[in-house]
Amino acid sequence: MNNDNLSENKRREFLRATALVTGGVMLNQFAFAGGHSSNDDTIKIALIGCGDRGTGAAFQALSTKANLKLVAMADAFEDRLNSSYQKLSERFKDKVDVPKDRRFVGFDAYEKAIALADVVLLVTPPGFRPMHFEEAVKQGKHVFMEKPVAVDAPGVRKVLAAAEIAKQKKLNVVVGLQRRYQTNYRETIKRIEDGAIGDIVSGQVYWNSGGVWVKKRQPNQTEMEYQMRNWYYFNWLCGDHIVEQHVHNIDVANWVKNAYPISVQGTGSRAWRTGKDYGEIYDNHAVELTYADGSVIYSQCRHFEGTANRVDETFQGTKGRTYMSAGHNGVLWNSKGKEIFSHPTKGNANPYQTEHDELFDAISKGQFKFWDAERVAKSCLTAIMGRYATYSGQVIKWDAALQANNSLMPDILDWNAKPKLLPDENGLYAIALPGKTKVL
Repeated sequence: MNNDNLSENKRREFLRATALVTGGVMLNQFAFAGGHSSNDDTIKIALIGCGDRGTGAAFQALSTKANLKLVAMADAFEDRLNSSYQKLSERFKDKVDVPKDRRFVGFDAYEKAIALADVVLLVTPPGFRPMHFEEAVKQGKHVFMEKPVAVDAPGVRKVLAAAEIAKQKKLNVVVGLQRRYQTNYRETIKRIEDGAIGDIVSGQVYWNSGGVWVKKRQPNQTEMEYQMRNWYYFNWLCGDHIVEQHVHNIDVANWVKNAYPISVQGTGSRAWRTGKDYGEIYDNHAVELTYADGSVIYSQCRHFEGTANRVDETFQGTKGRTYMSAGHNGVLWNSKGKEIFSHPTKGNANPYQTEHDELFDAISKGQFKFWDAERVAKSCLTAIMGRYATYSGQVIKWDAALQANNSLMPDILDWNAKPKLLPDENGLYAIALPGKTKVL
């Protein structure tokens, strides 16, 4: 038997083993329609969440060198699923095999699609991520999921619990904080970890931009449908932009510090996006992340049109400083201001693609290499603490935040059910008031 056959046998055994339910009872051998056969070398994937980012994630997965086939899709909205299916089937004609009976619509659609795959892509609005990840791990699937992985403390705890089980089952989990998969970040931070600029004593991380899309309320929409269509502006779905977007930069702060903050304090408001189309979220947050060694990282994000944009990270150490950006070089200077390292972004691989390349390469080779969920859940908690701090005006401690029981999820997921936050007679939503709003 040649090396290629040995590698393929190892991969097949890996997929079979990770599909088994733990506890000593072998319950799932993919012996159902659309599932993985031990005689089939194709890795079957399911897409959960068929919006633009979900379609993009599927595009990247299907663009890897692995032998993949998309076999199931799920979304709460049929129109989004149909649009995604059309785009993917046109681009990857031979890799998309999703007949109508494997296109699932509704709040429970994810369970049906997950059951048919070896690997699942979890790309719904973030509020659903904890329950979807929990189910994927329960069913023994490898996972790619987008950030953030939770929008509140109960969701973080659910992800942490599932992450521990995923490690026990040797399920690869990659999460879409793509700076972790970007070469200039990897090379720069590797040198920071090796002591190139000494101990990190301070830093600043930013995501200042003009904001994102808005989905207008349409006639005959229920409140549940409206909030889900305009999900970016409701915390049970998005977590506010400090969580949904700025978590990228906050995660870099935790990466550089190799730690998580013990407390967070800060301020924020709703200054520019004040209309009813913008739900409940703030449009600016400025917070301080304080770590156990006393160092403080300053974090700022805003959605103001017409102002200067800034999306990057900079840190100061006892022997120098660094600057990093997704679109610019990673640079290190010594204490005298002399450049000692620079890694250009020109020629770097697309990190969105690298995430999938490395995940599916590991799965194809039967390797357990990725357990991103625990780390990302803790960075998401850091961002959630930032929201807690700006909404309340209080200093938020790590342990208190992690143990909070303030679930934002609706009690019932149904098109006619009511989310916890409803508009007033003018169509406006209640906004957090620092000093009055309680978050813990």
